[in-house]
Amino acid sequence: MSRRKNRKSPVAAICSVLGTVLLVILVLACIPLTVPKVFGYHIYTVISGSMAPAIPTGSLVYIKNLPADDIQKEDVIAFYGEMDTTSIITHRVVSNSKNMGQFITKGDANKEKDMNPVKYDNYIGKVVLSVPVVGGIAQTFTEGWGRLLAVCCIGIAVLLEIVAAVLGREREED
Repeated sequence: MSRRKNRKSPVAAICSVLGTVLLVILVLACIPLTVPKVFGYHIYTVISGSMAPAIPTGSLVYIKNLPADDIQKEDVIAFYGEMDTTSIITHRVVSNSKNMGQFITKGDANKEKDMNPVKYDNYIGKVVLSVPVVGGIAQTFTEGWGRLLAVCCIGIAVLLEIVAAVLGREREED
């Protein structure tokens, strides 16, 4: 009889496992979006196909701020657009004109070089890693309703753990 008192109810066990799994998934999803920032990386989602197939739309790119002088031909860099400083562009370096303080760039999928050179002032950093698909998923959870969904998932996980604890206590009292 004492064995039965110490065992969790199946519903409590399922709630506890589901709550824990949900929290672990959320934590694991946040690691690639937060930890690299501690080490000085910028993280962006690619929203255009100008670098396909090397960096497809929806990729998550990790950018390291390296000195502009160190950038070589064929490196892929991220920079602010000339006309719209809120847009971030990721293109391949065709040449690095150190004397002029600018890059000539081109998207892999584009036929021509970019019209405007990229001034060193607009340079963000070099792409050191690109992970296909993950950027689209990350963008979903970091914008608008996606944030609400993430908060709801946390709430559901906590609620499941509370239900498991309450059911566990009721089982011990029986």
